[in-house]
Amino acid sequence: MRTDVDSLLERSGKIPAWLDLPDPKGFRPKRKYRTIWISDVHLGTRGCNAAMLVDFLRSVECQTLYLVGDIVDGWRLRKGWYWPDAHNEVIRRILKMAHRGTRVVFIAGNHDEMLRDYAGLTFGGVELVLEAVHETLDGRRLLVTHGDAFDGVVLYHKWLAFLGDKAYGMLLRANIAFNAVRRRLKMPYWSLSAYMKKKVKNAVQYVCSYEEAVASEAINRGFDGVVCGHIHCAEIRQFGGITYYNDGDWVESCTALAESLSGEIAIIDWVAEAGGHDQAAPVAVPAGAAAPAESTARVGA
Repeated sequence: MRTDVDSLLERSGKIPAWLDLPDPKGFRPKRKYRTIWISDVHLGTRGCNAAMLVDFLRSVECQTLYLVGDIVDGWRLRKGWYWPDAHNEVIRRILKMAHRGTRVVFIAGNHDEMLRDYAGLTFGGVELVLEAVHETLDGRRLLVTHGDAFDGVVLYHKWLAFLGDKAYGMLLRANIAFNAVRRRLKMPYWSLSAYMKKKVKNAVQYVCSYEEAVASEAINRGFDGVVCGHIHCAEIRQFGGITYYNDGDWVESCTALAESLSGEIAIIDWVAEAGGHDQAAPVAVPAGAAAPAESTARVGA
């Protein structure tokens, strides 16, 4: 359902001028995909790798873009406002894609749960929904959901989720300082928080339990697979005849999930493709350099 704002803008012709501005000429041809999924951007937090996401979005074209929740971090913004221009640029880039014909579907997550009350509306060409069904080129039906509904901590112990979010925020702040030192030493971006999560046994068990719960829901509802986010752990796995896909995040691993024009679905690791540099240290890839292939392997949790 379209909003009155969308209709008024169309009738008055008051479309922001920047939507029609041409993109700066790049040295890499844009990669074309049928579908792209991204989630857990956490705009409004210092841990968000917004400039890397903008670089990624400028490098691709797709027929459908799914924003699989936690794009904006309402939990953190309630505690204090943090919104640098790089975060505005992410929003501008997404709206530009919608304006130029990409279907953009926003599945609200738990950190941007304030948007769930507006499910069914369209804002600036972006469809806001609670979940979606995607049909792949080969006819498989995939449930697309943020995934917090399958997280027992978020579902039944929200106070514990907020406490964990605070501890996680401290770890991400340490990650920022850690990578600032690495930049001075001319070393590439590396996620301390992702490494710590992989080393904590309980975190590994939590990830496995979460994946099984999401896959079980897809099986029970008759889907061929499920695409989710929430746990910041990019993954493609088989569970009892269905395929579990997680598109990762743009705080730690900087990953996306993409369906090619020929129907293959793979994980894109943008840290690896951008040379391992974070938003504070962008790196130019020489013209004509071969781009690394997408990975279907697990990316850091």
